[in-house]
Amino acid sequence: MLISTVCAAVSAAGLGIALLTAYRKRFLAATRIAAYALVPIGLVLTGVIDWVTDLVFKPSVWAGFGILALSAALFMISRAVERRRGGTRKERRRAAAAGRPEALAPTASAPSLGSPRQAERPKAGKAKAPQGDGEDFSDIEAILKKHGI
Repeated sequence: MLISTVCAAVSAAGLGIALLTAYRKRFLAATRIAAYALVPIGLVLTGVIDWVTDLVFKPSVWAGFGILALSAALFMISRAVERRRGGTRKERRRAAAAGRPEALAPTASAPSLGSPRQAERPKAGKAKAPQGDGEDFSDIEAILKKHGI
């Protein structure tokens, strides 16, 4: 009841300001002010204000919002754990049916550093680097020579 009275007073004050603005020959601004002034009384007459006050002041409504927030948090946690484990439930079922402990992505082959044409050409007149620690630097040497380094 008090909220309805306050909204009616706000609307009446806004309409009074709109009349003063129209008196000053600023009709466009007066029309906008009148439009804004009619919103509070319109909300009261449609029942939106009563619905909002019932929503805000009832503890059972806030308990409902709390339960919805808890539900959303649990859903997000379960999705995060599922992503961390790797794969969806369907993929894990397929892996269990195949007898594997878990579904793993196939490993990618090592990328080649040279173009396919370079791999086909024989490397004539090239001294091999000593393989003291087991690494082959011939691809790196070819790239450096290509760039003139």
